[in-house]
Amino acid sequence: MKIVIQRVKQAEVRVDNQIVGQIGLGMVVLLGINKTDTEMEANYLVDKIIQLRIFEDSNQKMNCSANDINAEFLIVSQFTLYGSCSKGRRPSFDKAASPQKAEKLYLYFIEQLKKKNLKVETGQFQAMMEVDLINDGPVTFVLEKENLS
Repeated sequence: MKIVIQRVKQAEVRVDNQIVGQIGLGMVVLLGINKTDTEMEANYLVDKIIQLRIFEDSNQKMNCSANDINAEFLIVSQFTLYGSCSKGRRPSFDKAASPQKAEKLYLYFIEQLKKKNLKVETGQFQAMMEVDLINDGPVTFVLEKENLS
């Protein structure tokens, strides 16, 4: 499982010109699911992002976690995170999970994050989405947890 997290002041996602998810201060999480991923990788990354100290304290140091500031989350499925551009000119998505498996783990990831009592908004799985955000910093990280079994 691979995620790109962006610390944002605000963000929203639209499908067919309708807002389907909207947050204030928090994180946009672009979520890519590998065909070998399980709930274990999702649990690891959920715990990681809520405890990751990427928000500024009163001294402008990245010392606060999402829990500390009651951050909001916008989760957007992003299968292209598993696109490989190493051969030719068209990306290969051989490592990406099937849509059925990806949707199941996407929904599981969201469910686990909601259990942490933080505001969680989402995009729409397999839809063409427009994501608008004000990146705070900018602060962006790529996190990956591979299933090694």
